[in-house]
Amino acid sequence: MENAFRFKKKFGQNFLTDANLLDAIVRDAGVEPDTTVLEIGAGAGALTRALAKTAKRVVAYEIDPDLKPVLAQTLSGSENVEVVFRDFMREDLPRLEGELGQYRVVANLPYYITTPLLMKFVEEAESCLGFCVMVQEEVAERFCAQAGSPAYGAVSAAIARRGTCRMVRKVPRTMFTPRPNVDSAVVRADFGEQFPVASVQAYRETVRAAFASRRKTLENNLMQTFRLSRTQAREALSAAGVPEGVRGETLSPKQLGTLSDVLVSQRILK
Repeated sequence: MENAFRFKKKFGQNFLTDANLLDAIVRDAGVEPDTTVLEIGAGAGALTRALAKTAKRVVAYEIDPDLKPVLAQTLSGSENVEVVFRDFMREDLPRLEGELGQYRVVANLPYYITTPLLMKFVEEAESCLGFCVMVQEEVAERFCAQAGSPAYGAVSAAIARRGTCRMVRKVPRTMFTPRPNVDSAVVRADFGEQFPVASVQAYRETVRAAFASRRKTLENNLMQTFRLSRTQAREALSAAGVPEGVRGETLSPKQLGTLSDVLVSQRILK
């Protein structure tokens, strides 16, 4: 790489350069000529440039100011790209969404912020149509996991309430510079509420309680998390149609939604 740039491990910098793969990711993401794209972690700008060839507008965040000359060179002539040199995790999402309108998130995400960053969109975004991101393969499996599978967890259930999620492409570690220690995958989520809940906050709290301890029954997790008596926990589970003795990871996202509605109706949650 020119401009005497040195990779920084603290920013999780592992860049893609294969043009065919980058174009495939743009297609995987469903980017159209009228699409506004939000990219987090522009890196050297290879994916940014590929997105700009198709998208109407690309707003790319990059935390490392040392990449300014690299990005200026890579994105020369890409008039529909705006690069913002700030930490996205500190950004005011409602304000940004007011400027973007409807948008899709497309990114080769730094691994160290993958889950908290995507949960920011899952839990807070109003105008996001979905995301298509490169993540560790193990994380991709967790995002798309079904109830009862080993990978199924609170993140799986949170994403499932917002929309559908699937792994669309596996990417070996050899495709990156520098080479990471794990293989990756492209995962796509399309937002559009899959089932209504009485309270989004209550759903979040119910999901977190359900997965608080995998070794405990859901009944015990509810008692510990919400300080319920055993009778109260059993009454809530019964009202939600959940049999005694089950563990949280066996409930589908929709069943967790039903349980959260019961907890709201019983004034345990708001």
